[in-house]
Amino acid sequence: MPSPGAPRVALLHDFLLDLRGAERVFAVMCDLWPEADLFTAIYDEDGTEGRFADREVRTSFLQRLRPSARTFRTLLPLYPTAMESFDLSGYDLVVSSSSAWAHAVLCDPETVHVSYCHNPFRYAWNDRDRTLARSPDPVSRAMLRGLFRRWRQWDWIAAQRVDRYVTNSRTTQARVRAYFGRDSRVVYPPVETHRFSPGPVADHYVVLSELMAHKQIDKAVRAFTELDLPLQVVGDGPDAGRLRRLAGPNITFTGRVSDAEVAQRLSGCRALVVTAVEEFGIAAVEAQAAGRPVIAAGAGGALETVMDGVTGCFWSGGPDELADAVAAFDAAAVDPRACVESAARFDIRIFRERLPQLVDEAIAASQRGERFRADVPAAPSRRVARRGRARHPSAGER
Repeated sequence: MPSPGAPRVALLHDFLLDLRGAERVFAVMCDLWPEADLFTAIYDEDGTEGRFADREVRTSFLQRLRPSARTFRTLLPLYPTAMESFDLSGYDLVVSSSSAWAHAVLCDPETVHVSYCHNPFRYAWNDRDRTLARSPDPVSRAMLRGLFRRWRQWDWIAAQRVDRYVTNSRTTQARVRAYFGRDSRVVYPPVETHRFSPGPVADHYVVLSELMAHKQIDKAVRAFTELDLPLQVVGDGPDAGRLRRLAGPNITFTGRVSDAEVAQRLSGCRALVVTAVEEFGIAAVEAQAAGRPVIAAGAGGALETVMDGVTGCFWSGGPDELADAVAAFDAAAVDPRACVESAARFDIRIFRERLPQLVDEAIAASQRGERFRADVPAAPSRRVARRGRARHPSAGER
């Protein structure tokens, strides 16, 4: 219970089913506002390793369907309604942690809503074409195309209700401006650099990731099968079976492992391999905190976290280009101290200081009647808004 007279605060996250990068960020947010009420569409205490067990987590009507980390995506069309179903009346401050729909909650007009955006919903925005290409038949693609079109309309309207956006990288900042017509400030995600330290280095390389198709782990599997170099794939997800079928005997799949084991595997690897263009990429910072370099796809958050030629190298293309980059990069020549110093730029302490500062600024701006916006929304967003209000007047009025 908040102290008498203290502001009422609500924290929201898309879903709490496991403990990956975005959930770890949300956990730190929960520590920053220990008396806040927590909301999420669906929650699994075991899947999140008990990290939120000491807090009451309020869920949506979707919780009754008991979705799991493997099945929750089948409910995709229902999440916007689930998020808008929360009663947030009476709250002074709402802070959402959003990579899809948490930013769309409905608040009182006087409530200040700050949204920490990990990325706009990738499947409807920046990953739309690749998602449609993976759909098995024309009918499914047509249905998905229509769903994503409606989602973008709803998403743009929802984004105009947020008082202030905070983004996890310059990549996400650019997307929030392009897709929503909104300005934002960058606060890098909190990385627990103290969990990592350099150690004896072995011969293996590591991929540390959720095993999802959009992570493109198959590029690493194919490249290292061709190179016949030892690769440890750390993580789990729906793409695990396909990746195992592609892999040669030199590829090891560990599944999910403890934080302590992650730290051990990173400190002992020749390099971390990153195959996807990440919005930020916490794993790349963790590897550097362990004194190890990163061989990363040369775009997105890696350009902000990895120092080319100092703490790693960049590559682009497919498995052949990755194989060439691995063969050419001398991981043994990297100074572990340079990696550790690079990782320190993203230490959890900085997040804990900066995010509350920006929230306080948003509250002060609201009291002055100001909002933190782009000067002119992007033209595509204005067209989407007109179509969205015509089809969804209730959402536009809210």
